[in-house]
Amino acid sequence: MKKTNTHHLLYKRILIHSLFSFILISCGVSKSVHHIPDVQKYSLEIPKVNKINDSTYRFNQNFLTKNKQQLWELYIKGNPLQLGYNNGALTKDLMQKQENIFFSKVEGFVPSKFKQKLLNGFLKWYNRKMYLNVREDYQTELYGLSQYSSDQYDFIASKYLRTLYLHGAHDIGHAMQDLAMVGCTSLAVWNENTEDGDLLIGRNFDFYVGDDFSKNKLVEFIEPENGIPYMSVSWPGMIGVVSGMNKEGITVTINAGKSKIPLTAKTPISLVTREILQYAKNIDDAIAIAKKRHVFVSESILVGSANDKNAVIIEVSPKNFGIYKVQNTSKVFCTNHFQSDAYKDDERNQKHIKESHSAYRYEKLQELLQEEKKLNPEKMASILRDRSGLKDKSIGNGNEKALNQLLAHHAVIFSPQKKLVWVSSNPYQLGEFVCYDLNQIFSDQGLHPNDFSRSQLNIARDPFADSQEFRNYEEYRQLSSKINDAIDHKEVLTDSFIAHYQSLNPDFWKGYFLAGKYYFHRKEYSKAKIEFENALTKEVTTVPDQRAIEKYLSKTIKRIK
Repeated sequence: MKKTNTHHLLYKRILIHSLFSFILISCGVSKSVHHIPDVQKYSLEIPKVNKINDSTYRFNQNFLTKNKQQLWELYIKGNPLQLGYNNGALTKDLMQKQENIFFSKVEGFVPSKFKQKLLNGFLKWYNRKMYLNVREDYQTELYGLSQYSSDQYDFIASKYLRTLYLHGAHDIGHAMQDLAMVGCTSLAVWNENTEDGDLLIGRNFDFYVGDDFSKNKLVEFIEPENGIPYMSVSWPGMIGVVSGMNKEGITVTINAGKSKIPLTAKTPISLVTREILQYAKNIDDAIAIAKKRHVFVSESILVGSANDKNAVIIEVSPKNFGIYKVQNTSKVFCTNHFQSDAYKDDERNQKHIKESHSAYRYEKLQELLQEEKKLNPEKMASILRDRSGLKDKSIGNGNEKALNQLLAHHAVIFSPQKKLVWVSSNPYQLGEFVCYDLNQIFSDQGLHPNDFSRSQLNIARDPFADSQEFRNYEEYRQLSSKINDAIDHKEVLTDSFIAHYQSLNPDFWKGYFLAGKYYFHRKEYSKAKIEFENALTKEVTTVPDQRAIEKYLSKTIKRIK
């Protein structure tokens, strides 16, 4: 769970850039973009959605339905404009709800109307060239989708531009914070590392914008007029891909790397991976597509291929490009640092390896694969759900050194040769994994909303999700917010409250650090010292976290003297 001061740091960075861009805009150096794609060449049937029941909607062969695991499932087909309209018409309520959640979050971080104007000015300036780096057909699809956006946020930008900008939200947030906000983990295994020898891929997508944002997960099945049918897991209003597989058995997942703050937005990474799914049949195709796109953040793209029975990591950044392909082994691990020769002398990447939690999770993957040598989908799910540290050490629930950080938007498992996909349901990646068969879904026999999943192959819900320990963790998260509020607003908490709070997640360093900060700001330095010292006895997530604790402890000791 992200702390309030992290949001404040992000806001300060954006505000500095906003002031700069506001000056540029005021001086006429930069003009807000009014670009709209030419959609006239595409035929269009305006969707008339038929509501079957409260959770199933249909238009011709396109439909949206909600399964018993509470995952929304969307099936659409057509030319780019029709895809956008079909998507928007079917998911309108969900998409507007998601947009409201996202922008309400921004308003919460930046309550001042004047500062919101600065932020809006910055976003318009920063995104001014994005459309030049997005395929015309994707712009057309976004235009169709945007027709169903809310009127509420037209003051930020037009519906079309807002929809386009939101596809760079992952990249922009990543760039402005100059770090991976959280740590995604992915792995691919094949040959001697799986029970049947087939390629098997697993990934945790640890992208957190709040609990509400993660509630309406969307599993999309897309049949474009041109290209290869594919599936994707994301959220309403998204045409890009963060986790997906196409009918040829090409898979893509993205993991953020360490980035510099770029001067302008270019191609959102999710649209690069969308293009790979729509047009690649093998690894060489995927590499060729990634090479010709100009991205504005650093990202690892794990690409799996049924046709190659192999997986590689494409490592992209604004000024570099690398391919990591394993030799003499049949497993690939991907956390949040680069591994190819192209980045071996990259100082930013080397520092990230030393100071972040990426290398720790990488080592944990190695450890687990030593213990479990032949994986199947159930064992892969167990790895993605693992909450322990190295050598099974208890490092506290929610520690970003764990593979399962208890904040994942989703987890997904791919069996590319069988064309099977398993998608996690809430909470996090702990709920039942629902199995989908792309051979069945993209067959020529037609599809009914009830035909989506292969329930007999589903992977059971993790028992931890129904345990007292999990309930304790959820309470711990709520109380963490309360302590942050107490620090910000100088509210008084009892010692028994602090003790109860820490008992809910006793092995996690953050509970002690937060308590120490509370006592420090209350000028109860002896108590603060004990808490900071306790925090240092736990598995601290990153080197900067360690330094922050030590700095507070040093200041505390000086005040006691």
